[in-house]
Amino acid sequence: MVRMPVSSPPLTVGFDLDMTLIDSRPGIKAAYEALAAETDTHIDAELAISRLGPPLEVELAHWFPAESLGVVGDRYREIYVAHAIERTPAMPGARQSIAAVHAQGGRAIVVTAKHQPNAKLHMAHLGLEPDAVIGSLWAEAKAGALRAHEASVYVGDHVGDVRGAVAAGAVSVAVPTGPCDADELRAAGADVVLPDLTHFPAWLADHLAVRP
Repeated sequence: MVRMPVSSPPLTVGFDLDMTLIDSRPGIKAAYEALAAETDTHIDAELAISRLGPPLEVELAHWFPAESLGVVGDRYREIYVAHAIERTPAMPGARQSIAAVHAQGGRAIVVTAKHQPNAKLHMAHLGLEPDAVIGSLWAEAKAGALRAHEASVYVGDHVGDVRGAVAAGAVSVAVPTGPCDADELRAAGADVVLPDLTHFPAWLADHLAVRP
């Protein structure tokens, strides 16, 4: 019997959004400031944007009582559209990283804790063109979407992103461009830590060159 060579599955790379593909700090800061003014509630917006990554309600719980988090969260997401989208730039290397995946014949997907409609607004505003955007997923919960899309690589800036990649059985590529430094990302189980996304296209080419 002649054994046919086993080919690798089609390439799919997942990307986190905040502080991986986009620098969301200016927009989120403006949205928190608007929410604070509207609700007459103290929110330290500078502190809030220093710990981006977990779901919105985790941050809101520092400033609002538990029983109001649902209503306040919904209002924040409405405010966000007006205050955050236009203020948010792409991270260096974001556009090139998505293009590098497409150049290899692969699919680039975004898997993020951010509200999915707002994540899509960011992509449209910046002219970034992932093949899918999946929102409202954090840490290990990201694994389901990554597995469903057969992602073999997941790129993120937070230890929660590393945990999601590990849970999905994907290669965890981390960039210390958010609240977690390189040592934290390695300790969480990142397979690769790059200085930032500008290094991703070269890493991907090398990775694919040795992939079975």
